[in-house]
Amino acid sequence: ELAKISNLSKFHFHRIIKSLLGEPIGNYITRTRVETAALLFRYSNLDIQDISYQIGYEKASSLNKIFKQYYGITPSEYRKNKTLKINYSIPKKSNFKLNKPEIIEISNMEVVYIHTKGEYSKKNIDKVWTELSDFVKENKLFFKGIESFGISYDDPSITEKEKCRYEACYTTKQSIVPKGNVGTKKIKGGKFAVFSYKGNYENWGTIYDFIFDKWLINSPFELRNQPVMEKYLTTINQNDKTLLNIEIYLPIKSIVNET
Repeated sequence: ELAKISNLSKFHFHRIIKSLLGEPIGNYITRTRVETAALLFRYSNLDIQDISYQIGYEKASSLNKIFKQYYGITPSEYRKNKTLKINYSIPKKSNFKLNKPEIIEISNMEVVYIHTKGEYSKKNIDKVWTELSDFVKENKLFFKGIESFGISYDDPSITEKEKCRYEACYTTKQSIVPKGNVGTKKIKGGKFAVFSYKGNYENWGTIYDFIFDKWLINSPFELRNQPVMEKYLTTINQNDKTLLNIEIYLPIKSIVNET
């Protein structure tokens, strides 16, 4: 059906999709379904049947089976230990300070962006930002008040690092024609918990563990269906690019208590 909509033969459709995604479309659909389920088990209170429906399975038993095949444990085992890294471990650091977040509402934003896939490392992220910054500079898109956001679509404790998706974004006030790796889109606004962080890049994994495993589960909020964003301000020391000054935007909504 997708090949027909794309006006391509099944053979060429699958070749193109595999080239874009880095894996066959069937594998991609199964993987993203199971990874979404893992996120919901970790960060929501939905029961397994509701999660099964949300990701496209009619029966909880189907999700149980594929989840165990993929991660080696059952959903119930994972839910009992939400701090378990079911993919690979992130080195733990404790020398950071994260203050109580500010709860804000933001409007939709028009951005120019580049999408990339791979490990959430400083080297990879710096590379995509350099490319986007060069484009913005060459096209004279910088303006007073321009903001830069990084969007992380995957949890590296769940998704294989080479499949983690990231977007570098600059806000824009102009109409831009997409070119090469550079595209345009609208980032949806809404309610966010905004955490300010000043410190070392190496604390990244621990910071997110704290936000999700400590703050979120003890707050009156739950996640909205939107990726986390990072707003980059300035480096603390221009001679040391490993030090950051950023804001982490966690998309949230108030928990509705069912009676």
